[in-house]
Amino acid sequence: MVDHADLLADLAAESAHLDSLVAPLPAAGWARPTPAPGWSIGHQIAHLAWTDHVSLLAATDAEAFFAAVTAAPDPTRMVDDGAEEFLAPPAELLARWRAGRAALADALAAVPAGEKLEWFGTRMSATSMATARIMETWAHGEDVADTLGVVRPASDRLRHVAHLGVRTLGHGFAAHGRDIPTTPVRVELVGPGGDTWAWGPADAADRLSGPALDFCLLVTQRRHRADLALVATGPVADEWLDVAQAFAGPPGDGRKPASGIGTPA
Repeated sequence: MVDHADLLADLAAESAHLDSLVAPLPAAGWARPTPAPGWSIGHQIAHLAWTDHVSLLAATDAEAFFAAVTAAPDPTRMVDDGAEEFLAPPAELLARWRAGRAALADALAAVPAGEKLEWFGTRMSATSMATARIMETWAHGEDVADTLGVVRPASDRLRHVAHLGVRTLGHGFAAHGRDIPTTPVRVELVGPGGDTWAWGPADAADRLSGPALDFCLLVTQRRHRADLALVATGPVADEWLDVAQAFAGPPGDGRKPASGIGTPA
């Protein structure tokens, strides 16, 4: 089990790393287009700020959360509309993101153990929500890093992203309109420090292995399977590489092989 305080510390560290990439940018830098069509670096940060805000509502005021969700004029554009709503001049946006993520961390720390929070189409614990925030922050940070030509060092925080990627195997199939498989899959990933991270029965016939970084890039749809060193054995594991999706909502378009073109999560 992951310690909740340690998880929130990892969320703060992941956010601080992305903060360090965008804070020094001039206004023109925030306007640079990222691999997500129609999204600038500013949109990426605005999306994180908006999602932190919605998460804070879910953690503190369920009625306000439902009101915000049902007030959306077009649910299929909620993510894009949220980014546009929170988009602001760089200094204002940066301050809003910092304040929002700090408020969310405090709120998640105060959620009683075992309590479930409302979310889009599901309910989740504060621990799961913090894990999802790490995943989103890392994934959108990858878009920013790609835009800036920065190669980020992999950290053990990727374990949270990988864990969520494994837990959402069925979601990926369902989101793409496919039957959820009942066949177990063994996942063995090599972490940044060379250790092995494993999930699933050791004797499972279907298996997926490779670098943890590559798996995280796959399940966040930041790279195409053809550009990753992942090895799938068995039909379920192989099909999973086509539909993997760690984020909620409808399936994204993913990335084309070595193109850097995709849909924001």
